[in-house]
Amino acid sequence: MTQRFDTMTLPLFALAAGALVLLGAIAFIVYRSRTAPSEREWRRRHRIALLGRTGDAMLTDTHGDLIYYSYSVNGVPYSNAQDIGALRALIPADANLMIGPISHKYMPRDPGNSVVVCETWSGLRLKPKSAADPVDSVPFRPV
Repeated sequence: MTQRFDTMTLPLFALAAGALVLLGAIAFIVYRSRTAPSEREWRRRHRIALLGRTGDAMLTDTHGDLIYYSYSVNGVPYSNAQDIGALRALIPADANLMIGPISHKYMPRDPGNSVVVCETWSGLRLKPKSAADPVDSVPFRPV
């Protein structure tokens, strides 16, 4: 003898599945809201430094704790800024030494998501202070 589902069984399964999805979404939102913004930014920088691709960029300006740079990926131009306030100890004091060609890391699936410097990697290059200075576009590496 075949057992048939009652006409109310299918809507109850759909309701239960919807409730599980809703509970999962609520749990995810609560988890995300507990993470501080500085912690999320730290995780983003490290994920890009670990998994990102390296490309060439041009540091165009520095203003306070922001560095502005531009680059292109697959012919699409991007302009971006990075807050380096938390990384100030890794950055040279003279901002004019940083302006010029640099390297950056970006996520292949989201090229707009990029960094120039993080705790474990830096794409900054120091320009020579004078014509007699032998340093010529040497990559700046954090300690």
